[in-house]
Amino acid sequence: MKIAVIQFPGSNCDIDLYSALHDVCNADVEYVSHKATSLDGFDAVMLPGGFSYGDYLRAGAIARFANVMPAVIKLANEGKPVFGTCNGFQILTEAGLLPGALKKNDSQKFVCETVPLEVVNNNTLFTTQYQAHERITLPIAHGEGSYYADEKTLDELEANHQVVFRYASENPNGSLRNIAGIVNKRGNVLGMMPHPERAVEALLGSTDGLRLFKSLLENGTVKTEA
Repeated sequence: MKIAVIQFPGSNCDIDLYSALHDVCNADVEYVSHKATSLDGFDAVMLPGGFSYGDYLRAGAIARFANVMPAVIKLANEGKPVFGTCNGFQILTEAGLLPGALKKNDSQKFVCETVPLEVVNNNTLFTTQYQAHERITLPIAHGEGSYYADEKTLDELEANHQVVFRYASENPNGSLRNIAGIVNKRGNVLGMMPHPERAVEALLGSTDGLRLFKSLLENGTVKTEA
C-alpha cells in the first residue's frame, strides 16, 4: 500500500503524518507537492493539519483549488482511502468530499489540548481496531474547528452512521452534536479535527491514534462499494 502525504504551503503536520506512517507503522509513504497533478500509483492520500495558504479567506478555501485536488477527488471517487486531519478536514469539506463546514471556535480562541473522544463508528476503513463506543484521548490544535451543518445534514450523518468520532465530555469548539470526525457515505473519506498522528508513541503521551493508521493499513487496499 503506497500512501501520499500532500504538502500545501503552510502545512505543518505533514512531517507528523509521514513519521507516524513511515517510522512507526513501516508504511510506504511519500510526500507529494500541492503542485502535482496526478496521484497515479498511490493507494491512499493524507491531507495534513496546518495553515494552508495562511488560512486566507477561510481555512481550506484556497487549498481546495490547488493543482493536486482534482487528483485527490479522483482517488476518492475510485473508493481509495482519503484522510484529512484538522486543516485537512477543512479542505475536505471545502472540496465537497465531506458535508458541512468548519467555522471559528465558539470561544473565538485557538485551542490546544488533549481531549477525550468516543469512537462512535468502529466499522470504517480507519477504525476497525477500536472498540465501539471506546473512549480514547487525542490532541487538538485549531482555531476553526467547530463543525457545522444544517439539521437535515446532521440527521443524515447520524442515520447513515457517518459520525465516526464525537467529543466525549466538554465540547472544546462548539461543534454541533459534539462531532469530531465524519466519513462520506461511501466510507472511504474521513475528516477529523483531532490529531491521531500526534498520539502514536508513549513518548508523545498517548498511543490512541496508532490504531487508526493500523486500521487503514489493514483495510485500505479493500475498495468500498460504489
